[in-house]
Amino acid sequence: MNDTEFHQLVDQMLEQIEQMIDDSGADIDYETTGNVMTLDFEDRSQIVINRQEPMHEIWLASKSGGFHFQYTDQQWICSKTGLELIALLRQECEKHAGESIDWD
Repeated sequence: MNDTEFHQLVDQMLEQIEQMIDDSGADIDYETTGNVMTLDFEDRSQIVINRQEPMHEIWLASKSGGFHFQYTDQQWICSKTGLELIALLRQECEKHAGESIDWD
């Protein structure tokens, strides 16, 4: 994958995350500045998602720690847990929100 493809894939993922949050109706504010998307929760905690161009990875930092995702078989997969990015993000959002979120 070249840098252009990497940025296109990450842009698509960040747009999907924004849409997922909007559709859920959850009380999560988000902002993207440069290479970083920040999700803000009512208790002032945050989840930070950023693109790491040199490694062609997406990194996510939350209460549970840091996670690195590599694009494998058309999915962003965590090198630590083996979970897909959206699945792990949903879990982390519910931890930060302190409640179940209707993602469908």
